Amino acid sequence: MPCYHHTKTKGDLGVMKVKLDLLQKGYMILHPETEHAPFDLVAYNDGKFLRIQVKYIEENANGALRVRFTRRWTNSKGGQTRPIDKDAIDLYCVYCPDTDTCYYIDPKKFGNSVKIRTRKCKFKTSPHEHKASDFLSIVVQDN
Repeated sequence: MPCYHHTKTKGDLGVMKVKLDLLQKGYMILHPETEHAPFDLVAYNDGKFLRIQVKYIEENANGALRVRFTRRWTNSKGGQTRPIDKDAIDLYCVYCPDTDTCYYIDPKKFGNSVKIRTRKCKFKTSPHEHKASDFLSIVVQDN
C-alpha cells in the first residue's frame, strides 16, 4: 500500500516515474523553462517531439483510474477547473502508484475523460472502460 504523500510530492513522484519510463523506452527528456506551460515535459525520439502532461492518479475502490482532461488551480476566486487545450499537448501520461505503472493516453481520442481498468472488477464493467494494458505503449494520433 502506498504511503501518504503531499499533493506536490505526488506530482513530483509521478514526473520522476514517467521520466524513468520514457528513458527506458529510448526517449530523451526535455524540460520547459516555465511551470506555466500546458505540458510537464517533452520527450524526443526518432526526430519527433511529444509534449507530455503528467498526472499521478490512484486506483479507485473498483480498480480503475478516472482520467479527466482538465486543469485545476486555486486563486482568490476559489478552486478553478477548465478543460485542457488538447492542441497544446500530445500525450497524457498517468503514473499509478498502486500498479507502479505509467499509462500513455492520447487525449484527442477521448472526450472529457477516460476510465482505465487496472484490475478485474467483481461487477459488470461499463463498455466505456478501457483495459490498462492498452495504454502501456506510446501511440499518438497524427494531426
